[in-house]
Amino acid sequence: MTTPARTASDVPHADGMPMLGIGTWQNEDPEECADSVRTALEMGYRHVDTAQAYGNEAAVGDGIAAADVDREDVFLATKVWIDNLAHDDVLASTEASLDRLGVDYVDLLYVHWPARTYDPAQTLGAFDELAEDGTIERVGVSNFEPENLETAREVLDADVFANQVECHPFLQQDELRAACDEHDVEVVAYSPLARGSVFDEPVVSEIAQKHDVSEAQVSLAWLREQDVTAIPKATGHAHIEDNWLSLGVDLDDGDLERIARLDRDAREVDPGFAPW
Repeated sequence: MTTPARTASDVPHADGMPMLGIGTWQNEDPEECADSVRTALEMGYRHVDTAQAYGNEAAVGDGIAAADVDREDVFLATKVWIDNLAHDDVLASTEASLDRLGVDYVDLLYVHWPARTYDPAQTLGAFDELAEDGTIERVGVSNFEPENLETAREVLDADVFANQVECHPFLQQDELRAACDEHDVEVVAYSPLARGSVFDEPVVSEIAQKHDVSEAQVSLAWLREQDVTAIPKATGHAHIEDNWLSLGVDLDDGDLERIARLDRDAREVDPGFAPW
């Protein structure tokens, strides 16, 4: 059975970042997006993830503004798209992101992909400038392989705080997680429910039935056991709450062993410009 987290303070943190957040990828309807962010924050979530490419930063900002939660209590992350990674474009597009979000800073800014206009020295030099002037509190990367991560660490003056990658029971990212762990880089999982595929996996369903919880809660609890932060997308109140209840799920060693055997390097997100 689950024991729900009652307050935001119950959520585990990774170096100041709540380990459960609300994701907003493909949450494109402005009213629905704003409402889902507001609902999540008022439920207890304190981590909101968006991106320039999602086209919903303004709606995310509206949701944050509408919630009965102080801005400084919200860990807000966005990402710079691959068309905007030239030095001056990073600076200009980030300022535009802040305007859309209606905030003075973001807690974490990611390089969305190491692709197209990405140049380590020029791109990350701009990120350093943003960190130095307080526009961003932390520098992150996304979809970086170990070699991309190593280059970023060499180029940046700031620390690489997090690497956001696809991660779930079918794509467990052992090598990448080990590389991040070696350098104290947090791992943030997008598509933590494998775009819904966890609901069709008998092993996950059996574990869910054993604990009287949902398959989503099992997947999110498994990620937390791996010290991975998860940002599942959810829009309706029921799904947002179901993900929230994962904080009360405790998997045992047998559960973890069974899930470990599900790894099959199965990607849900695999664009042609990916670095792998």
